[in-house]
Amino acid sequence: MSSAVALGLLLLFLAIGQDVAVAVGLVAVILLFFSFDIPSVVLAQVAFGSLDSYALVAIPLFVLAGNLATRGDIAGMIFSTLASVLRCVRGGMAVSLLVATIFFSAMNGSSVACTVAMGPAAIRMLPGEGYPKSFAAALVAVAGTLGIMIPPSLAFIVIGAMMELPILDLFIAGILPGLMEGALLIIAVIYMSRRHGYGVKTDRPDWQAFRRDGTRAAPAMLMPLLIIGGLYLGIMTPTEISAFAVAYAAVLGLLVYRTFGLRSGFGIAKESLLQTMLVFMIIMSGTLLSVLLVRLGVTEDIIAIFRQLDIGPIGFLILANLILLLLGTVFEGASITVLAAPIMFPIATEVGINPIHFAVIFVACCEIATLTPPVGMNLFVMARVSRLGLDAVNKAVMPFFFVRFVGLLIINAFPWLSLALI
Repeated sequence: MSSAVALGLLLLFLAIGQDVAVAVGLVAVILLFFSFDIPSVVLAQVAFGSLDSYALVAIPLFVLAGNLATRGDIAGMIFSTLASVLRCVRGGMAVSLLVATIFFSAMNGSSVACTVAMGPAAIRMLPGEGYPKSFAAALVAVAGTLGIMIPPSLAFIVIGAMMELPILDLFIAGILPGLMEGALLIIAVIYMSRRHGYGVKTDRPDWQAFRRDGTRAAPAMLMPLLIIGGLYLGIMTPTEISAFAVAYAAVLGLLVYRTFGLRSGFGIAKESLLQTMLVFMIIMSGTLLSVLLVRLGVTEDIIAIFRQLDIGPIGFLILANLILLLLGTVFEGASITVLAAPIMFPIATEVGINPIHFAVIFVACCEIATLTPPVGMNLFVMARVSRLGLDAVNKAVMPFFFVRFVGLLIINAFPWLSLALI
């Protein structure tokens, strides 16, 4: 009975336009308070206790570092530097965009932030180099999804906090899958460019421009290498790396490139604070939902069903991927995490799947969700940046779905890709 009430309340809150994280949190609080007589003080302690973690200090710092890097036009400088030498290859400008996005992904940890940062430069430069505007918009939307796979990933921090998994291991687990997804996209872009004749091809690399732009962009290109290197080598914890990233991005923007001043810096900090509050709301709601599911016995009932079905790890992965992809057509990645993670992770552990590997699979599905209409956030961002209709961007993205599904299949089939570096 309580499960039916919970589902009814959730659908009601969603119908009146509440954000999924808020709706889930409200449903959990209402049922825990009225159905299980849990005092409101205890509920508050559970909610805020979910945020009482040293590791979560990394969230506002990584958000701030990403916003500082975006405002500092670091992505544009990396893009221009790479394009000066890759323009001699058919599709080289598009490949430059993808590689620049991989670099920028290691600075912010957000899919939407990557798309916002790379979008204006791509729309400004690619059409003039012989690429259709819709192709440029689709490429940025797809490449931006790497922001939640390549560390530092906010998605991995949220999952680690909710499921009590080591965030450093999650970060390291995302390195090889993220690079593999980037490599698949590069291959696809080169193939599509040659097939359709996209891009202006120069006779030789412009090494003079590379030296000029590379000298200017070198400090920016060093930042992701320092972040990933510091994490993998164990020199700094994720929280320490996040503080270093903020300091490094601030120095680049304020002193090296002088793309913003102190007054703008305060505005960036305020914007980052608001974004952080949304992430913390997701973690609080997910924790309360986990408590509610335990009280209702839902997780235990579902685990018992899977034991009876005896479908094994492969069967569960097939079912989990289908469910997550279907949820991606209705919800964006953060909402999927709140709704599905508290249920799926205990089941994955029960059937013998490494939770770190499953976290990478989960995030890979959330990557696809950012491209899936009608709620794909990257589609909306690029439709606004490119001033094309949403349908035009969505149509241009379609050929890339095959590439993303191949990447998802590889991540599912080869656990060592996620676990080799841990």
